[in-house]
Amino acid sequence: MTVHFDAVTVDWFGHATVRIEGQTGAIVYIDPGPEEYGVLDGLEPRDGDLILVSHGHHYDPDSIRRVAREDALVVVHDSVDASEVDRADEGPEALPFDVECVGADESFALGPLDLFTTPAYNDPDGPHVDGNGDPYHPDGQGCGFGVTIDGIMAFWPGDTDVLPTHEDVPVDCFLPPIGGTFTMDRHDAAALAAQLEPDLVLPVHYGTFAAIETDADAFVVDVARRGVPVVLDE
Repeated sequence: MTVHFDAVTVDWFGHATVRIEGQTGAIVYIDPGPEEYGVLDGLEPRDGDLILVSHGHHYDPDSIRRVAREDALVVVHDSVDASEVDRADEGPEALPFDVECVGADESFALGPLDLFTTPAYNDPDGPHVDGNGDPYHPDGQGCGFGVTIDGIMAFWPGDTDVLPTHEDVPVDCFLPPIGGTFTMDRHDAAALAAQLEPDLVLPVHYGTFAAIETDADAFVVDVARRGVPVVLDE
């Protein structure tokens, strides 16, 4: 299913992979892959103008190649290290595209697109830690992305807990992770959606495997009861 929202269309392919297309033709992919999760389901559109990669867990060179145009710009968080990613045999600098490495809390104008990043991490004193008490996503190891296409600002906060920096993000289309375990869960995401008051919420990053299974229908009811428009792309 393709979600039509004002001047953009949005497709969720599974896990955190989202495609956003504006009426003027600009196409953005967020976190394409990994292929082992069934993301993209064998598709090779190669139509993406801008490819955004939030952190190492979502870095997949093969999937980037499958979605990116030859002249695409690939924006990767500066912590991505291919030597720490099992599926990656080449770093971002070796990709055959223009590549920009970014930190959190940056902003850019990329032709007709406006882009900014936000911090993305798990609180070491919160619930999203491993058996040793270490956060699954430490501070400084990833980011969220906000991108404006044809006047619509879509915000993917990344693999993260709800953070103070999220409180003032001006968002039209909110793409929260709702699977829990490694990120905010559906309850946290619903509360953040109510605070941000976007024009549309499309949840992602759930259902890929057992650890992030959740009740997406319950999330929809929760958000809708708070007066925020919400849709599932399943």
